[in-house]
Amino acid sequence: MLPDPPAPEPTPQVGVVVIGYNDAAHVADAVHSALGQGPAVAEVVAVDDCSTDGSAELLARLAAEEPRLRVVRREVNSGGCGSPRNTGIDAVTTPYVMFLDSDDVLPPGAVDALLAAATRADAEVASGLCVRRELPSGSEQPWQEPLYAAHTVLAQPAQRPRLVHDTLCVNKLYRTDFLRGHDIRFPEGRFLYEDIVFTARVLAATPRMALVPDLVYVWHVRRSAERLSLSLDRGRIDNWKARTEACALAYDILLGAGQKELARATRAKFLDHEVRMYARELGLRDAHYQRAWWAHTREYLARYDAADWELNPTAPGRLLARVVLESPEPSDLPRLKELAARPARLLPPYARVPDGTPVWSTDLPQVTLTPFLTRPPRQLPLAVDGELRPRARGTRLCLRLHELYGRMAEAGPQEVEVEWQHRESGRTAQRATAAFTPSGEDGWSAEVSVDLAALGAGTWDLGLTVRFTDGTCRDVTAHALTGAGRLSRRAVPNVRHGVLLVQPYATHSGALALRVATGIRGVMTIAGGRLRRLLH
Repeated sequence: MLPDPPAPEPTPQVGVVVIGYNDAAHVADAVHSALGQGPAVAEVVAVDDCSTDGSAELLARLAAEEPRLRVVRREVNSGGCGSPRNTGIDAVTTPYVMFLDSDDVLPPGAVDALLAAATRADAEVASGLCVRRELPSGSEQPWQEPLYAAHTVLAQPAQRPRLVHDTLCVNKLYRTDFLRGHDIRFPEGRFLYEDIVFTARVLAATPRMALVPDLVYVWHVRRSAERLSLSLDRGRIDNWKARTEACALAYDILLGAGQKELARATRAKFLDHEVRMYARELGLRDAHYQRAWWAHTREYLARYDAADWELNPTAPGRLLARVVLESPEPSDLPRLKELAARPARLLPPYARVPDGTPVWSTDLPQVTLTPFLTRPPRQLPLAVDGELRPRARGTRLCLRLHELYGRMAEAGPQEVEVEWQHRESGRTAQRATAAFTPSGEDGWSAEVSVDLAALGAGTWDLGLTVRFTDGTCRDVTAHALTGAGRLSRRAVPNVRHGVLLVQPYATHSGALALRVATGIRGVMTIAGGRLRRLLH
């Protein structure tokens, strides 16, 4: 019996556009990851945005050894990512095109997965899963994972309004003649968040789309880099103004193309994603930034109409935005930070007006919370306080679930499941379950023991699952209680390690987390680092 003939190699049909500026440390890895995709990649077009660090020379040396690599050097730096990508669109000669940033990589098989999906479905756009990889830890977080749970073909984007949340251009394969035929371009020059506008233009052209569950892009996040990426540099008010400008343009593009449902979804995404992300960090900014952010956000939200507010009125971002819109000055920032967390936490006080209607506060009675009275518990922004009490003879985690307009008593909190997750590795440890017991008229309490030595060194995030008597549950995080030394660093004697240095702390969103250092060496490392920071 003759052996089966080998499978035919993919026809070279894809051009990968790699853009970079002064990134000689990483651009070669990006190029190699594109070339390493195999024969489906006919060409890699490296667009150098007038670098001054030797990137162009490095690319030229690579091109001399690799016939599939072409280097295009722009004569003037554009100040952004849109112009070099447009240069790449003009330069490619292939039926399909992808985009790759110089500090990211394409994982093996990415192009084959997208090309197979696009050709099989006759789709103008094929899209796959991207992960954000934190460096140097290597921990990964999927981007918009629910969109890519299974192979899906959409005759048009309106069949999946959630697509407006995936504003990345880099986890997608585009038919080149589709982009050129519809004159779909990136904003030119120094335009931040150009992906948001480009994606709106793509969706407005109603492409046939194929979605695949395969990993097709690795987005490297370097928060300690000397020069932060544009998406991470959120400490200036100009960044927020650029973000709102991009979102406004996306809405106008979709509405102008008659895509009303997608346009509405874009406004909803702004509340759920952009507003929440920046509100979580608002307490870290100075008073001048806070006032400017508040004023600009109110001005932007004033464009929303009644239908925008009626959609899912209990969504945390929607409630947060209503508070901003109704309050002329920054207010309730700590409480808004908790509401902006994921999952959201609505902290007390739970105010009512004289007729019994639940409201945000007595100062903002016009922001009503009536929808909370009918939503199922799994959709409510539950508030659980958490306090870690490290002791030599045993550390206890004390939790308190707050009542929420009578909804908790109605649902019957039964127990809480506790889980610790290692920040760097993603490893989970010490799952435990504790029963809730009534604690006064407005809450329930539970306690679990924590074996700090078994957890080991590192940063640990706390995850909770509240279970109710009817079998439903709600995943939450714990609000870190502050004051009275609750978050102070402590040295705890330990048989296994000699000593443990324990630091409960509040994350940027107010959640309780934990740092542990083990042994004398670990303690000295932490102490030395703190001393260096103080001296600096």
